[in-house]
Amino acid sequence: MRRHRREERRMRGLLLWGAAAAAVLAAGCTVGPKYHPPSVTTPAAYKEVTPQNEGQIANWKTAQPSDAEIRGKWWEVFGDPELNALEDQVNVSNQSIASAEASFMAARATVREARSQLFPTVTTDPSVTRQKQSANLKAFSSTTSSGTTPLPPATKPFTEYNFPFDATWVPDLWGRIRNTVKASAYGAQASAADLANTRLSMQAEVAVDYFELRSQDSLKQLLDSTVDAYKESLRLTQVLYQTGINNDESVAQAETQLETTQAQDTNVGILRSQYEHAIAMLVGQPASTFSIPAQELKTPPPPIPIGVPSQLLERRPDIAADERLMAQANAQIGVARAAYFPNVTLSASGGPESTSAAKWFSWSSMAWSIGASASETIFDAGLRRATEEQYRAQYDETVANYRQTVLTAFQQVEDNLASLRILSQEIQEQDIAIRSAQRYLTDAQNRWKLGLDPYLDVISAQTALLSNQQTMVNLRIEQITASVQLIEALGGGWDRTQLPTTAAVVSRAPLP
Repeated sequence: MRRHRREERRMRGLLLWGAAAAAVLAAGCTVGPKYHPPSVTTPAAYKEVTPQNEGQIANWKTAQPSDAEIRGKWWEVFGDPELNALEDQVNVSNQSIASAEASFMAARATVREARSQLFPTVTTDPSVTRQKQSANLKAFSSTTSSGTTPLPPATKPFTEYNFPFDATWVPDLWGRIRNTVKASAYGAQASAADLANTRLSMQAEVAVDYFELRSQDSLKQLLDSTVDAYKESLRLTQVLYQTGINNDESVAQAETQLETTQAQDTNVGILRSQYEHAIAMLVGQPASTFSIPAQELKTPPPPIPIGVPSQLLERRPDIAADERLMAQANAQIGVARAAYFPNVTLSASGGPESTSAAKWFSWSSMAWSIGASASETIFDAGLRRATEEQYRAQYDETVANYRQTVLTAFQQVEDNLASLRILSQEIQEQDIAIRSAQRYLTDAQNRWKLGLDPYLDVISAQTALLSNQQTMVNLRIEQITASVQLIEALGGGWDRTQLPTTAAVVSRAPLP
């Protein structure tokens, strides 16, 4: 009995020593470079945003601190209820967004997988075995004080009860696991930013397709009214021909122009159908059951708060994603560095083992072991060095990608600012051209009716007016889509504060 107590005290002492050693080992150092985001050059102001341009154009405004950000549902600035309803469907039913969200959830699970390596692994393999040894085996012997006494062959069957527990733990002495967890967490944050970028792209694409569809409705309305006007011109030429004032040539010319315009009017339906089908796909509905009633484009481009260039780095989800990928690549260098140092493995096993179920949980049935081992690679022909060089090169690649994304972001903002500035001026000039074309048509019709000029002059004037009116429709759609693309280039309603924290990506709780 005393012997059993001594063994019990000895085991408890070993376990306490092991726990203390584990606590010391767990506080090991972390190798690898510290992460510092690389610097990028940001201009003090956008080239297109000048007091002169801002005074001439109503499509943007320099944001003040009180309104420096575009809000979450940025599409509401256009004041179109039907667009608002479509955007709400995108957030729920778009399959690209659903795919990006599933990718983010997988990245979150990867963080938990990496984090599990910080803790011991405990396994058990209970068994109950009924067995009988052969009677023809060599007899066992037992040593006593009186000498060696042979035992009879073990021919009786017996049952063996085992309930072993095995525990192994590799302490994170050099930060390999901690850097792996960091890399996975940074990757999950990059995936969250990719999700936000996908959502923004889908929202912007719906808005652009919606306004393109409305432009086709406006073009259809223009061509419908033009066809009506050409029908009236044809009727007039026929009347004049019948009265002998005009000739059949004028009638043929009027018929040709009418039929050509009718063909153009019919052709508008192709693009409108394609835009409608594209919107159906984006909102997650079959194109066969989806439709949008025709309505002329009446939405004016809204004023857009621009902010300052330095804010762009915090508002673009693609920039945030590339920055998190840099942090991930930097942590992976630490993982590669940890391979230069030895690994220590602590292991323990124990559990009851007996041929009697009644004595299974007695101390005399306990069997246990505890130990530690270390391993170190002595020669690997440069494998670890090459691996570290690979991760350092990959980090440099992410830095280049990050800086390229920043440059692209400024390009996109400037492109759309320039488009809005130039389109605003072009629309004013085009409006003057339309009024001039209308006056030219009125004069040509009057001179033709007086017999001073041939009907061909009227056709030329009508063609010029229709061409200018079509150009105006196209300019207005370019203007409204440039407004959408400017908002997208500015990051929509997103900012870096919406990026989930490391604790949030480890958690299983749904993100807001």
